[in-house]
Amino acid sequence: MFLQLVCFSVITSFSFLAFLLEIMFQVMINMDTYIMQSVPAIAWGKRTRVILDVGCGVASFGGYLFDRDVLAMSFAPKDEHEAQVQFALERGIPAISAVMGTTRLPFPGRVFDIVHCARCRVPWHIEGGKLLLELNRVLRPGGFFVWSATPVYQKLTEDVEIWKAMSKLTKAICWELISISKDTVNGVGVAIFRKPTSNDCYEKRPQQDPPICSQSDDPNAAWNVPLQACMHKVPTDLLERGSQWPEQWPARLDKTPYWLLDTQTGVYGKPAPEDFTADYGHWKQVVSKSYLKGMGINWSLVRNVMDMRAVYGGFAAALKDLNVWVMNVISVDSPDTLPIIYERGLFGIYHDWCESFSTYPRSYDLLHADHLFSKIKKRCSMAAVMVEADRILRPEGKLIVRDNVEIITELEKMARSMQWEVRMTYSKDKEGLMCVQKSIWRPKEVEKLTYASV
Repeated sequence: MFLQLVCFSVITSFSFLAFLLEIMFQVMINMDTYIMQSVPAIAWGKRTRVILDVGCGVASFGGYLFDRDVLAMSFAPKDEHEAQVQFALERGIPAISAVMGTTRLPFPGRVFDIVHCARCRVPWHIEGGKLLLELNRVLRPGGFFVWSATPVYQKLTEDVEIWKAMSKLTKAICWELISISKDTVNGVGVAIFRKPTSNDCYEKRPQQDPPICSQSDDPNAAWNVPLQACMHKVPTDLLERGSQWPEQWPARLDKTPYWLLDTQTGVYGKPAPEDFTADYGHWKQVVSKSYLKGMGINWSLVRNVMDMRAVYGGFAAALKDLNVWVMNVISVDSPDTLPIIYERGLFGIYHDWCESFSTYPRSYDLLHADHLFSKIKKRCSMAAVMVEADRILRPEGKLIVRDNVEIITELEKMARSMQWEVRMTYSKDKEGLMCVQKSIWRPKEVEKLTYASV
């Protein structure tokens, strides 16, 4: 009887969950429709390619837009709704566990085409608007902030007060209220604001509050940088990143960013534009001739992918025709190429691989590490990074490593000690390639440890 009750409870829970997801999916369709009707210039999958979804819940909005050629960097904390991000990742939707608190989000400045917040419960208006100013930092000039919350469409005293505070704050930071409307189906309202493309409004403000950030404050500095109640000026030099909107998708994927100049040296030593082009050509060849055919990977079973050392995002770009998404990671101690990745319509995050990555266990189907371990060996333990890879990789997930032969040999020993299957190794000259698969091995017996008493 008890077992029957448990089974009934589980079935009921899953039925309710399926019903809830269906409702959420229909809400997303409605929201997408009236957002487009309100502001046609948004143009999902063309002008708008990379968005930030704050307080995403189970990331249904990002999941729906994925089929519209839109990449959503969705994030949410672990709160009373428990592990929403874990649920999103199980659904094959990109998401990270994060919170807007006292430090900047791990993204460069001026990279997101849209920032979306639906019932995200973030108090944007408090503490001098620090949290909204953080969105201003990561939003492209000319980009939109789409806010759907009770202060937009309800008339309770608290909601009215919040709307007044938000109206005052958005006016102070020169965001233009483009549209405010209510969906006729569910009665939910949406306000859409637009970030300015020039500094005219900033300079004409009667009060410089919030103030303009000092010139020494780098808007791209994001790793463990405290939030500031200030805003950065809009770039005006035509050769400066952010002064022009990227090409429409998918043209922006292949096009060299206009702000990469021949006078700049790329990561691999060539002039930056040439370096970018060569990197993309390299990864297209590697993926088509090796990864897709020569490793025995069933790519129809792969959805969540991470490039642990992405550089220009060439690996992710080469996978463009597959039904996968790639989290591009740029190490905090390496050249800052993450803005390039966003410029080409991909997304990613800053991270220090000497620390744990902000995700749940068993989140990714495939990890890719190109000369990552030889870089981090100087700073921290390779074994610790392998253990972290084991944590975030699903059972039967794959890890592809390209590095020098000495590193590959060390990693192969580690993989075997972790009971992983070494599917292939290859070396030529001093360079090596390895593909390993995480197993479903579990110890048959638990070893009892006897600790010496003090």
